[in-house]
Amino acid sequence: MRLSSDSAARRRLALLGGAAALALAAGLAVGRGGDDPSAPPKSAGPSRQVAEAVDRLTLRQQVGQLTISSFPGTHPPAYIRRRLRVGETAGVILFGFNAGPPAQWRRLTRAVQRNARNGALVMVDQEGGDVRTVGWAGPAAGQPLQGAPPAVRRSAHATALQLRGAGVNVNLAPVADMPTGVMRSRAFAAEVPASTKAAVEGMWAARLAPTAKHFPGLGRASVNTDDATATSTAELGPFEAAIDAGVPLVMLSHALYPALDARRIASQSPKAVAVLRRLGFKGVAITDSIEAQAVLDRSNVAVAAERSLRAGVDLILMTGSASWNDVHPRLLALARRSLAFRDRVRRSAARVLELKRRLGLRLP
Repeated sequence: MRLSSDSAARRRLALLGGAAALALAAGLAVGRGGDDPSAPPKSAGPSRQVAEAVDRLTLRQQVGQLTISSFPGTHPPAYIRRRLRVGETAGVILFGFNAGPPAQWRRLTRAVQRNARNGALVMVDQEGGDVRTVGWAGPAAGQPLQGAPPAVRRSAHATALQLRGAGVNVNLAPVADMPTGVMRSRAFAAEVPASTKAAVEGMWAARLAPTAKHFPGLGRASVNTDDATATSTAELGPFEAAIDAGVPLVMLSHALYPALDARRIASQSPKAVAVLRRLGFKGVAITDSIEAQAVLDRSNVAVAAERSLRAGVDLILMTGSASWNDVHPRLLALARRSLAFRDRVRRSAARVLELKRRLGLRLP
């Protein structure tokens, strides 16, 4: 997802008012080093507390925990307030047009949490440079200019403190792609695995949940999936480094990876999700924006969300304000009809609640 300007975000709202290749790619991974003692402990999967919490939810609420909502304006509208109150969305993604100065950000995020009873994920896209939802917060430099890993870690930590102060608890960064193709201007310029790990450690130490994107690597794509169908090659090293650092979320790309799955884009591919889990990732797998053109070229958003859930993705990122109206009813109807799909929903809801627990948010 690229949200370098309000116009890009508004466009999203307007839209809806093989194994050998992977083994080679995995060779790019850095060796697993020692843990940063200041970072939060790595998740071993949902706790007993979370397992009990997810079973207290209705099926409608469990499905809701698999969605992230969005809205126009500087205050949550009635439909968002209701959705948060009754637990039918896990939280919101905010854009630059949702708030401006620090005080306005704090008012907005307090309103979100008040309606969610302090249980909402509040996401922004804060990579650095031009790609910053919160314009007054860092990093001032884009990822290619953030320096060596120690500098990346310091910048990520400082940014995380600013965002937490504004009421944000999830950042859809860092970009863990290699600095080639369409991602050249957004990816770390050198020492990509080490810099990715440093960014994850810096944010997570300040209890801001980082998100490594766009799995399994978008660096070889010639076009952004926001704009068109894209093809890429898996490059797993930076993602292994992020997982080694305990990254709690990984965003799956909407590109096609023919060596991995010739038919399905990564965000809808069971093979891609299986690779991610085999790397040891036990956290929340989230889609890139479900309104991306690479998705819409294949189906509507409701069908896309179903395909992603069936593939093993946990959380559907909706940057179109009307998308929930199509996505939630479809997923709920499927869960009511199918015991297997209902179990799939429960397992993903438990992962999302575990993320909330680790962030200190209120569980249902």
